[in-house]
Amino acid sequence: MSAVAMGREAAAPPERRGLARDGVRLMAVRPDGIAHAVFRDLPDLLEPGDLVVVNTSATLPARLDVRRADGTRTPLHVSTALDDGDWVVELRRPDNDGPDRGVEPGTEVDLPGGVRLRLLAGFPDPAQATRLWRARPEPWVPAAAHLLRHGTPIRYGYLSAAVPLSDARNVYATEPGSAENASAGRPFTDRLLVRLMSRGIPVAPVVLHAGVSSPELHEPPAPERFRVPEVTARLVAGTRAAGRRVVAVGTTVTRALESATGEDGTTRPAEGWTDLVLGPDRPARVVTGLVTGLHAPDASHLLLLEAVAGRAMVEDAYAAAVAEGYLWHEYGDTMLFLP
Repeated sequence: MSAVAMGREAAAPPERRGLARDGVRLMAVRPDGIAHAVFRDLPDLLEPGDLVVVNTSATLPARLDVRRADGTRTPLHVSTALDDGDWVVELRRPDNDGPDRGVEPGTEVDLPGGVRLRLLAGFPDPAQATRLWRARPEPWVPAAAHLLRHGTPIRYGYLSAAVPLSDARNVYATEPGSAENASAGRPFTDRLLVRLMSRGIPVAPVVLHAGVSSPELHEPPAPERFRVPEVTARLVAGTRAAGRRVVAVGTTVTRALESATGEDGTTRPAEGWTDLVLGPDRPARVVTGLVTGLHAPDASHLLLLEAVAGRAMVEDAYAAAVAEGYLWHEYGDTMLFLP
């Protein structure tokens, strides 16, 4: 799994590399082997009656350039807003190569628009120093509104240039709220969605507002706000009763669906915050197929992939991705696990 270190990052969206959105590579991973295709071939890799579930959360421009007390300019990533109006943020180092681990409670930074932000305590555990902080703006402003006015999309060092917000959103995204794009769904196009439905493969929505995706080694995902509507829960139940596959588009969809699924395996309408961590100790109960991008080897996302597909299939897929030169990160290539 050394592809990231070998420089196989996608440094720009596929449209900037001469490809269509749905022209990235797609690896189909089944128990009987691996096949290589293009993302627009997805309808031919599924069966009529399968259900595809997408996350309709839309990306916010969640990066702010802020000024510290000593005058230093540095990026701030806004991960989410809490129910009481506080923000959850990650203060980055000035060169944006990682979170600033030297900050302490009470640190203040000046945001664009005349707002000052005070770091209160670690998040989600106030007693533990972390890269994520609960923070309070003065004067108080809603996080989403402030970002839409002053923010830019989050970007990391492997990107060759900043990208417009339209490039950082999926075509079916309707509800702004994610710090970063639920990028497994980025290769979908309007035409591809129509092809799925015309083949008898319905597409159903959930919402999970994803936080920042820059966890440290083996760090579990933070709590995230989600919603599984009644119509989606009903379609999941019908799909399972018919013996067909429930295919989650991305780890965010998997987390939302599994958060709404009880020990009896029944998915019910649900909304709120989820701190569910999927892995070998909590395998998937309802998701039986998964579309995903390629994640860094030590990311907690890989445990979620194993919760759906098992460790052997995930290891085989990543070995094939390295051998075949697949591209990593949110604008890279994709995999379809059908365990």
